[in-house]
Amino acid sequence: MTKPMTLKQFQAKFPTDDACLEHLFHTRYGDDVVCPKCGEIGTFHRLAGKPAFTCNCGHHIHPMAGTPFMDTRTPLTTWFHVMFLFCASRNGVSAKEVQRQSGVTYKTAWRMCNRVRQYMGYVDGDAPLGGPDASAGPVEVDQAFLGGHDKMGHDDKAIVLGMVERGGDVMTRIIQGRDWWSTTRAMNENVMEGSLVYTDDANVFKTLKHLGYRHDSVNHSIKEYVRGDVHTNSIESFWSNLKRSISGTYVCVSKKHLQTYLREFEFRYNLRKHPHLMLEALLLSFPKP
Repeated sequence: MTKPMTLKQFQAKFPTDDACLEHLFHTRYGDDVVCPKCGEIGTFHRLAGKPAFTCNCGHHIHPMAGTPFMDTRTPLTTWFHVMFLFCASRNGVSAKEVQRQSGVTYKTAWRMCNRVRQYMGYVDGDAPLGGPDASAGPVEVDQAFLGGHDKMGHDDKAIVLGMVERGGDVMTRIIQGRDWWSTTRAMNENVMEGSLVYTDDANVFKTLKHLGYRHDSVNHSIKEYVRGDVHTNSIESFWSNLKRSISGTYVCVSKKHLQTYLREFEFRYNLRKHPHLMLEALLLSFPKP
């Protein structure tokens, strides 16, 4: 397994804002940029005093437009460093940690972390899981309840449906209720019909065979956790890491922003076998203009 980029290697590759901007420009527009105004090739050069490039004819290109860094005065080196931290950590990065390391305000640090999480979700994507073919791995499905009680003492937990294809990707969705409809609707949207699905013995999963899935389950109520190939250990492991990270790194996550945190952990899980590609994926996947 190729080792991930070290902090020393990262700092050598992106020592200045100019180096980060050059990377953005060439990643999004290529090396031989055709000017949309005059049609000349390779005539763009850095515009002095602004984070932009200009052609000899005067046409400008702003590499940060349409990226997580647009409309910001925070240095690009700080943005790139925050992305490095997110990829180097196994348990997430809090806004307080970004504030301590970068020197920005807490408000700026929180906004940066939120945008990076959203960007991680964009890069990771949402390809359907499973499939009827024999080559598709079983899909483990389980619910998790994250949170606690509101100020009135009422149950205020977020209900998250987790779906993971063995040996493949994980996908999470916040659902509106614990009922059959909310659960199966999320499954129908993200797990291909005909997939082999493993769950626990919860009532919401008992009609999956009628929805076109091949379904089997383990009975946790009688302490049955594995029966041959039937188990939900993969998704349970994902929940364990997520819950440990929320309580240890973030302490508390609001329902409003929970899905962006889930995207962050999906991204890291889905690239767990290739950790050296995490930062590279973020640095090379900016939306094309």
